[in-house]
Order: sequence, then structure tokens, then C-alpha cells
Amino acid sequence: MASGTASRSEDEESLAGQKRASSQALGTIPKRRSSSRFIKRKKFDDELVESSLAKSSTRAKGASGVEPGRCSGSEPSSSEKKKVSKAPSTPVPPSPAPAPGLTKRVKKSKQPLQVTKDLGRWKPADDLLLINAVLQTNDLTSVHLGVKFSCRFTLREVQERWYALLYDPVISKLACQAMRQLHPEAIAATQSKALFSKAEEQLLSKVGSTSQPTLETFQDLLHRHPDAFYLARTAKALQAHWQLMKQYYLLEDQTVQPLPKGDQVLNFSDAEDLIDDSKLKEMRDEVLEHELTVADRRQKREIRQLEQELHKWQVLVDSITGMSSPDFDNQTLAVLRGRMVRYLMRSREITLGRATKDNQIDVDLSLEGPAWKISRKQGVIKLKNNGDFFIANEGRRPIYIDGRPVLCGSKWRLSNNSVVEIASLRFVFLINQDLIALIRAEAAKITPQ
Repeated sequence: MASGTASRSEDEESLAGQKRASSQALGTIPKRRSSSRFIKRKKFDDELVESSLAKSSTRAKGASGVEPGRCSGSEPSSSEKKKVSKAPSTPVPPSPAPAPGLTKRVKKSKQPLQVTKDLGRWKPADDLLLINAVLQTNDLTSVHLGVKFSCRFTLREVQERWYALLYDPVISKLACQAMRQLHPEAIAATQSKALFSKAEEQLLSKVGSTSQPTLETFQDLLHRHPDAFYLARTAKALQAHWQLMKQYYLLEDQTVQPLPKGDQVLNFSDAEDLIDDSKLKEMRDEVLEHELTVADRRQKREIRQLEQELHKWQVLVDSITGMSSPDFDNQTLAVLRGRMVRYLMRSREITLGRATKDNQIDVDLSLEGPAWKISRKQGVIKLKNNGDFFIANEGRRPIYIDGRPVLCGSKWRLSNNSVVEIASLRFVFLINQDLIALIRAEAAKITPQ
């Protein structure tokens, strides 16, 4: 009995070794440890494992046509089926081929991305500007040189964009939709930047360079040739382009002077000497002219006012310096000399006091020192026909002559070198003796007659 069991165990071990060798040779089922314990109730995880194993086994059958773990011409036993069904791991499936529907989906998603990238570089305003410029000039090179786009495009990029707008239906449709959504002001601004065609420049070149055309001239040109000019042209735009053509000598009556030949080349200073200043047109500045006119009118009014007040200037004020200057001249009758200034009396009657905005007097005593105690009209100095000077007090405070007070309403005779004190301000009254002697001699001649 024992020998029978031992031979049976040896047969089972040899059979198991053959199966293990065949499985390793096929490479389908890896070597794994599995339990032979019977499971009464299936769990949720085991169901997932069995379903995944079933799917992988069907895929392997369809791909290779040979079932894993089965040799040709033999059927698997029940124990092998249990082992396969209870195996927790899945065999390595071959790399699946990409489905055709997936590739189509990827292609469809890539194509609009490229279109949106192109649209992001080319703005709708750039497309409209490109179309208008090509319709005007019919030359992509001129468009590349003369049009200022939002980006710096090369000539090749401009050509490719134009061909795409013409022949690519997707790009053309998207560009047209984007241009229709532009604001009217943006469309007007883009149309105003359109290049000038040769027919337009030919009409503008007929306007003479020596003439002075106005906006009405270019407006009349627009009315006479509505078909030749672009729809967004204005008289101001035509005038600006005409001035530019005139600057570069592109008008019909202009000729470009050839450069001088030889070693003598015209420099800037020589060209400046050849310019006739009389032919230069000075630009008028209305604001500056108005300011100059107002300033001239103000100066004339001040001069007229000074001329009217000239007869009121009875006293000249001269500051006293260390240098000895002559006190008298042939027009000065007397001098009221102070510590800081001196007042020259050149008329027979002068007024003393404190000058204000409303009160103008001949001798402003505030120039000598503090005069807030002095009345606005403190006194009057008069010269009589006999050559005597008298001072009359018309202020509130007294005037002291050589220490003697002269009250309000009183008079006192002034002599040469008399000291006049008015509210702590002291002056010396000096008389021009020579001029006073002449006055007295003339008065003596007139009196006997």
C-alpha cells in the first residue's frame, strides 16, 4: 500500500513538472503560486479578476489563434481550468493597434488648432488692410513695403496669407466672419490707411507745386473723379498725400536736380546761402501774434498815461550816495535833502505826504523812512513871486521848522538850510540862490511896468 501511494505521488510530480515546462516554453502563463482551497462564495474582486481574464483570453485567441496554456491536439483538464480561472494576475496582452475612429478624431482636433494659430497672428484689421491694399496696388511687394500691419510680416508671409484668403475655404470663411464683427470706427480707421493707387497719384500730380491749394481744391477733385479715388478718401487726406509727393518731387511740374559732377560737392552751408529768404513762407502763429498785439497795446497805454502825468511830476527823487553830486541844476528851485533820499523841487508848488493807491502826491515821505504817522497830505511848499518859500501844514500832526512847531492850518517861511521835521523824519531845505535871484530880478522888472 505504501509503495502504491509513493508511485502515485511520483507520477503526479512528473506530470506537474511536464506541465510547468510546457507552460514556461509557451510563455503565456507565468509561474505563480495558487491555493487549492475551495472557495464557497465568490467575492466582488474575484468577479472582476475573472472578467478581465476572460477578456484577455478572448483577445489572445483572436490575435494568435492559439489558446494560452494548451498544446496542439490536447484538451485542458478540469484542474488546469480551475487554475486559469483562479489566477489573480492577467497575462501580458500584445500591443493593440490604433482604432481608425481615434485617428480621425485626432486629425479633426489638430486642424482647427492650426487655423486659430494663424488667426491669432493675423488680426481681422490686418486682413482688411491687406485686401484693400492689394485692390489698390495689385502688387504684394508694394503692400509689404507700404502697409504697416500689427506685426512685422515678411514678404513670404504676406504672400502666403493672401493665397490662403483666396484659395483656403476654411481660413477665408473664418477671416470674413472676423472682419464682419469689426466695429465701424475700426473699419473706417483701417480704410483710411489704404495705399494710393497709380491713378490717384496721377490725378494728384496734376496739381501745381507753385499753387497754394486749399481743402476746397481737393474736395472739388474728389467730386470730379469719384470713380478714380477710393471710397474712404477725404480732402484732408488728399492734401497730406499731395504735400508728401511735393516733398519728394513727384509732381508733374517738378524736376529733380542732378547731383553736381566732379570734386565740388554742394554742402549744407552752400545750399543755405543759395536759399532766397524772401521766398520762404513764414508760418503764422495766431496765438503769438495775439499776445504780441496785447502787449503792444498795453505798453502804448502806459506810455500815454505817463505822458499825461508828466506835468504832475513836480519833484524828482535822487538817492544819496557817498559821492558828492551837485544839488542844483538850471531847473531845480530847491532841494529837500534827507538821510536816504533827496527831493528836487522843480515847480512853484509841491505837496508833501504819504502816497497811496488812491492818493498821488509830489513828495512821498515814505521813501525816507517809516511814514505811518504822516498824513496822506501833510503840507504844501509854495514859492512866491518875490522869491520867498512858505510851507503850509494841512495834516493832523505838527511840522517843526528849526524846532518851531507849525500847527494844522498855519504857514511858516522857509529859508536856506532850514531843518524840516515831520513825524521824526528830518530834512534840510536848500535853496538855489542863483535861480531865485534871477526870478526876483524878473519880478522886479515886471512890477514897475
